[in-house]
Amino acid sequence: MSYCQRREQVEAPEPEQGTDMATRKLRADQPILSELIKVLTPHPGGLRRWSVMRAIRNERERASRDISQKFEDEVERTFRRFCADAEGAKTRTCDPTEALFYRPREKAGEVWAIFPERADAWLNTGPDKPD
Repeated sequence: MSYCQRREQVEAPEPEQGTDMATRKLRADQPILSELIKVLTPHPGGLRRWSVMRAIRNERERASRDISQKFEDEVERTFRRFCADAEGAKTRTCDPTEALFYRPREKAGEVWAIFPERADAWLNTGPDKPD
C-alpha cells in the first residue's frame, strides 16, 4: 500500500469512528499539504517556518481564500503529520521513509524542507488516484 498507507487508513482508532475521522483529517490536510508542497519545492535547502507561513498566507490573500484564526496551527500540524523527524511519533502519520517533509539538521532554527521526489510521487498518485 505505501505513501502513508494511502493516507485514508492511517490513524484509525476504532473501526466505525476511525474511518470517518481519518477521512476528515485527510480532507482537511489536502489543501494545506498541497500549499506546503508548492511553497517548499522551489527551496531544496528549506525555508524558515515564518517564511512558509508568510508565503501560504500571501497566496491565500491573492486568491481571496479564507485564512482561519488557527491558520498557523493547521499548517504546523499538517507539516508534523507528514514530517520524517516529527518530535512526537503520535503526531506523525507517515513512516519516516515515506514522509514528505523534514527538518534539515545542518540549519539552525526552525527550518522546514521537502523531499522533492516523494512530493512529486504524492502529487502524481494523490489520495483518489489508484496505485
